[in-house]
This record gives sequence, structure tokens and C-alpha cells, in this order.
Amino acid sequence: MHFVDAKGILTGSGGHYGMNIYRGCSHGCIYCDSRSKCYQFTHPFEDIEVKRNAPELLEKALKSKRKRGMIGTGAMSDPYMHCEEQLRLTRKCLEIIRQYGFGAALQTKSDRILQDIELLDAINKEAKCVVQITLTTYDEDLCKIIEPNVCTTKRRIEVLEILWERGIPTVVWLTPILPYINDTEENVAAILDACVRTGVRGIMCFDMGLTLREGDREYYYAALDQYFPGLKEKYIQQYGNAYELPSPNRDRLMELFQETCMRNNMLYRPEDCFAFLHEFPEKYEQMSLFM
Repeated sequence: MHFVDAKGILTGSGGHYGMNIYRGCSHGCIYCDSRSKCYQFTHPFEDIEVKRNAPELLEKALKSKRKRGMIGTGAMSDPYMHCEEQLRLTRKCLEIIRQYGFGAALQTKSDRILQDIELLDAINKEAKCVVQITLTTYDEDLCKIIEPNVCTTKRRIEVLEILWERGIPTVVWLTPILPYINDTEENVAAILDACVRTGVRGIMCFDMGLTLREGDREYYYAALDQYFPGLKEKYIQQYGNAYELPSPNRDRLMELFQETCMRNNMLYRPEDCFAFLHEFPEKYEQMSLFM
């Protein structure tokens, strides 16, 4: 872990903003796209870059905004990694978001988010808060292999249930689906059933498959060699250096996914899920015009 003074923290405009407080990750997921060379990391991925002045930058930015809206975090780096227990920068930023009447959309795999549940509840009651949780495999042993340094699926489902009981809306990211690893009908059906049971508002799934590019491909293939001997060679033979690696079961899995979502009134088109994440309650948006 190392600290930097960032020049800015908030991106976006028009009522939809994003921020990343940390850079890198300690969760160790074998498929992580953020390892890709295109993101131009100048330090080891596990050496977390901490934007120590993130709260000050955020407050300065929000003071100048005439239009309130949603602020998302977690797209590139989980806001509830191990270092958050010590640093609490995510919490400090959430307190500022609440202070200035904005909404929050957080994406995480970690149950550490529950340490801020009272604050999330307050933001949701005063504006809007959406929590996004990634679920990839219902198999606990497999989860410990492909996502080794974060709580397992069982615990994440418990988090979804707690948030549901609080009335905090949730969106599940059903991605990635790894060919020949977690791309079974049994696995996807079990995850979908958990989403139904916990009142998930929508499920983000672009396709049933995986994307790989320079940087994360090498890391992923090393993990295949370690945990799934022989599978790397099968990938190379079937996919070559393709960016998109669809599951051979994609058609049936997508059908199952879409049918389950429609039957249970869950959002499933990516554009609809994003629209829900970005939507800020009109009454609060209008209030900001007069403040």
C-alpha cells in the first residue's frame, strides 16, 4: 500500500458521477480485468494506491455542483478492500455524499460494506443508495479458488438479504462466467434463485463468458495452470487471443437468465440496469436548484 495526493477524484457530469478512491486490489480474483495493461499501472496491482486526499477533493467538487445526482464507486477498484478497515476513506466520502445530498451507487464483493450500513441506510432515505454485489459461483470451494481473498458467495448473499431487509436496493453483477469452470446451468440457476430470494432489483449480465486482454490474460492462465491443469491449452485452442470468450453453453444460460428475470420482474438488460443506477429521485434533484 502506498499513498498519493490525487489531482482530482470525480468524473462525469449531468447528475451522474464516478470516483475511485483506491487503485489496485487485494481480493486476488483470478479473472480481474483491471489487471489489463491498458489501464497503465505503474506499480504492482496488489500494492494498493491510496488517494489519501480523496475526501477533501470530493467535498471541493460537490460544493461546486449545481445539480445533484448519483456518485458511483467500485467500477475499477473495490471500495471495501482490506485497507478500508484501517483507512475508512470510503466511509469519509460517503459522509460527504450524504452531507451534500447526493446519492451513492457502490460496487463490491466484500461484506465490509456492512460496517457502513447505517450510513447507507441514511443516504437511501434522504436521497438514494444502491449496492451492487458480484456473484459468479454458488460453489463455496470454487469461490475460494477464483476469488480467494474476499468473503464467499454464501456471505455475499447474506449481505444482499440484510440490505433487502433495510430497504436498500441492490443490483447483482453476474459476471464473469468462466468457460468450463462456472458455466453450468446448475450454477447460474442457483445464483438466480438467490437473487429472487433476496429481492434484487436487477442483474447485470452482458453475456455468458469472459473477456481477456494483455495483462489479465497472463494472470488468468497462470491460475488455470495452478488450479485447472490442462484447461489453458483448451482455451488457447478454442479461443486463441480473442478478447471475448463466450461459454459454449451461452445460449441456454442466457435463456435461463432472461426467463428468470422476466418472470420475477428483475431488470436484466444492461441499459436498464445502468439507467436505474444513474437515476436520481426527481424531488431531490429539483431541491438542489433552489439551494
